[in-house]
Amino acid sequence: MTPKVLCPIHRAGWPFIAIFAAATVLLWWLWLPLGLMGLVLTLWCAYFFRDPDRVTPLRAGLVISPADGVVQMIQPAVPPSELGLDQRPRTRISVFMNVFNVHVNRAPVDAEVVASAYRPGKFLNAALDKASDENERQSLWLRTPDGQDICTVQIAGLVARRIICWTRVGQHLKAGERFGLIRFGSRVDVYLPDGVQPLVSVGQTAIAGETVLADLRSEEAARLGEMR
Repeated sequence: MTPKVLCPIHRAGWPFIAIFAAATVLLWWLWLPLGLMGLVLTLWCAYFFRDPDRVTPLRAGLVISPADGVVQMIQPAVPPSELGLDQRPRTRISVFMNVFNVHVNRAPVDAEVVASAYRPGKFLNAALDKASDENERQSLWLRTPDGQDICTVQIAGLVARRIICWTRVGQHLKAGERFGLIRFGSRVDVYLPDGVQPLVSVGQTAIAGETVLADLRSEEAARLGEMR
């Protein structure tokens, strides 16, 4: 197979790339150094909206990362109340995306969308724990074919100003399938079912659609990791 040289750009990015490019032309006309700066920003904008294909593990029970980025936190937390889930703490895995990560989000499991809820909020730094409660967010309650419930939450960040989710209640998603996008820096949280242990560690880099966060069928203890 011939490797791809150019990465696809998500359609949601083209209006922004066009705006950046038009501004670059104007800046170039005003002053060359400003034009060069605009060119760099236009290239970055195109890079930000890239949408590469991913190779998703297909075994049933695997929970796949919904986002590119760093596993920032793993801790017990109550899922968003607006979804209607019981308010017992569950293990929450938070993946933080910086402005250089791919921001297209992917389904963590094969599942039906039981509920979807948007809640407006603040735009605190997504790296903060309180961002899960106070920031703008879009939540999905997913139910696997064997009846296990998982919650995925897109959280706006300090720079992010728009969460996009094109998934609807009743829709059936495949693990690794694209379900949304967040513009310009953010975080995605995954709430695991009771008794399921994470198979990633804080500080680990995750790849959306590829990195296994947990295994619903495994009895393995939570994995530890260290910087080396």
